[in-house]
Amino acid sequence: MPNHLSSSEIAIIGGGPAGLMAADVLSARGHQVIIYDQMPSMGRKFLLAGRGGLNLTHSEAFEPFLDRYGAAKHHLVNILKSFDADALRNWCHDLGLPTFIGSSGRVFPDCFKASPLLRAWLVRLEQQGVKMRFRHKWLGFHKPGFGERDSLVFLTPGGRFEVSPQAILLALGGASWPRMGSDGRWTPILTEQCVDVSPLRPANCGFYVHWSAYFAQKFQGQPLKRIALNFKGKSLRAEAVITHKGIEGSGIYALSSHLREAVLQHSPQILTIDLRPDIDLEDLTKNLTIKKQGTSLSNHLRKCTGLSPVAIGLLRELNQNLSDDPKHLAHAIKNVPVPILSPFGLERAISTAGGVKFTELDENLMLCKKPTVFIAGEMLDWEAPTGGYLLQASFATGVCAAKGILSYLAAIK
Repeated sequence: MPNHLSSSEIAIIGGGPAGLMAADVLSARGHQVIIYDQMPSMGRKFLLAGRGGLNLTHSEAFEPFLDRYGAAKHHLVNILKSFDADALRNWCHDLGLPTFIGSSGRVFPDCFKASPLLRAWLVRLEQQGVKMRFRHKWLGFHKPGFGERDSLVFLTPGGRFEVSPQAILLALGGASWPRMGSDGRWTPILTEQCVDVSPLRPANCGFYVHWSAYFAQKFQGQPLKRIALNFKGKSLRAEAVITHKGIEGSGIYALSSHLREAVLQHSPQILTIDLRPDIDLEDLTKNLTIKKQGTSLSNHLRKCTGLSPVAIGLLRELNQNLSDDPKHLAHAIKNVPVPILSPFGLERAISTAGGVKFTELDENLMLCKKPTVFIAGEMLDWEAPTGGYLLQASFATGVCAAKGILSYLAAIK
């Protein structure tokens, strides 16, 4: 039996961007909202993600922006239109934190960090009457009796706790940051309720590569700059970083969904890296033609192509029969074959793919099988690259679910 049973109008489980945004919308309309989170404070993943600069959204035009969400864009189009990048920037400005557009088109608050924004946000939520309950681990649903609403069951430091709200929003995140609270433990709870959940998979992640011991030890942690990555018709200029067991970085993250799905079908997959995308094959060949007698191959590459030591190391690592013939060398530099084995685990990923399928939800993000329950944020079956797209969709789905709750509460009065 629970230690305590209480009732509230709206319960939100999860104190990340989606849950907090929904609480903001609902409390601003005068509704009683309580946020439950298993961590000792709100927005822990949000704070960590914004530690190096809080990239809120992106300033590009809506159509290419929408394309970043891949197959999920058809489900997200109206949600993102109703709370787009401009709306997010205006919301941030209303908190007293104007934004700016960086050189890459990414949007940041003027304060740049996440902590000032979160502090201002939590103050406003408190002023709007939002209550917050920490160290409340959600265990699932409990139906008290025939004809009664499902109640939520939590484990707290004081024991089991139940609450029977009029409306519920689940915004527990994915499974990519378990130490920040996003551990994916909600998956079996929903599948037991016959909710169809796509398996959670790592997104914006690195990948395992079987390096030699020498290469891994010498070059781990070193960046590959000014490169182009190519995989099955997808090509982009970005950076990557060698790790002890593989490769990661912004370019790898951008291709991670394609790489992940491919290696799940067949491993290894070959990712091709152009170490000098700014120079064509013919000119690169000419640069490599003149070699002083006695010059080592590494020094020859460094002087004639400007390749960094890690780039030269990668070239030699993956070309066992590397020739000093200029044509051969030039082709090898522009086509380094990296054998991708498998993605790093969820605990090392930036975000999560998979989640509650949109076919389980109505247009207001309410579960069709549990009409009082709404879903928002990374629990939904979508993924996006870094660059502001992850936060934008989390905020927007929080707004959409909040509006859905408003409509639902109005209908049952």
